[in-house]
Amino acid sequence: MAERSAAQNLIPIIIAVIVGAAIAWAGSDGGVRYGAIPVFALCGALAFAINWLAFIPAAITQTEHYYDLTGGISYDTVTIAAVLLSGQLDLRATLVAGMVLIWSIRLASFLFIRISKAGKDSRFDEIKTRPLQFLLAWTLQGLWVLLTAAAALAVITGGNSKPLGIVGGVGIAIWLAGILIEIVADQQKSRFKQDPANKGKFISTGLWAWSRHPNYFGEIVLWVGMAIIAIPVLQGWQWATLISPVFVYLLLTKVSGVPMLEDKADERWGGQDDYEEYKRRTPVLVMKPPASGGGR
Repeated sequence: MAERSAAQNLIPIIIAVIVGAAIAWAGSDGGVRYGAIPVFALCGALAFAINWLAFIPAAITQTEHYYDLTGGISYDTVTIAAVLLSGQLDLRATLVAGMVLIWSIRLASFLFIRISKAGKDSRFDEIKTRPLQFLLAWTLQGLWVLLTAAAALAVITGGNSKPLGIVGGVGIAIWLAGILIEIVADQQKSRFKQDPANKGKFISTGLWAWSRHPNYFGEIVLWVGMAIIAIPVLQGWQWATLISPVFVYLLLTKVSGVPMLEDKADERWGGQDDYEEYKRRTPVLVMKPPASGGGR
């Protein structure tokens, strides 16, 4: 039974690595090389390597405290490596690199502070004592970094320079809207939780009256913006890197984001009239202005 369990955990790890290798190969098409190795592929390998290295002390101490921080460090390191190894960058590539760094530093610091205050991340309560399952979580984070940043990395390492133009401007505007929504939503929820008067309550004010998960909506929007910025300079198999916003959407709406939080909320407040009314009037993801008198 133990061998079967090990195999069940190893298979998704292997699949994650294969998917990562496929995207690294596609994103490297026609791109800049460092010696004989495509810079995009080096960045992909780095994303996995950082998380595997971080897994070792995390597994020994059975802690998840640095999981999200490592994700942010992975984005930063991969992006900086891409910049340093790709030679002179044009305006598009420079902006894209800066945008990834701004997003990753902001999100990683926010999540690290949150878990430091909470003391733990309940997602890891069971798996952090099971080495292979814990390794899978760290491997998936490496894949998350690579797939999410794929379009941005293609811009930085692709070596194809074009003026930003209208398409680039539209992408930047969408990215700015997305990160602003994410930041405001996160801050609103943090302030709500810090107020002792709100203990045991759910948030339904501010952007949370427009969507039950406005932070995730902002996250998806900003990566759509990044993909739009990348479109004019993609070539050959690099088009596969447009999987970035699709991956983010599927991850947040089908796997680790919305479904988990919706289940937890239903367990905690399901059946309460005010919560059921909030669910009825508020979209799960896509933001919509609340009806007059909505939100509380």
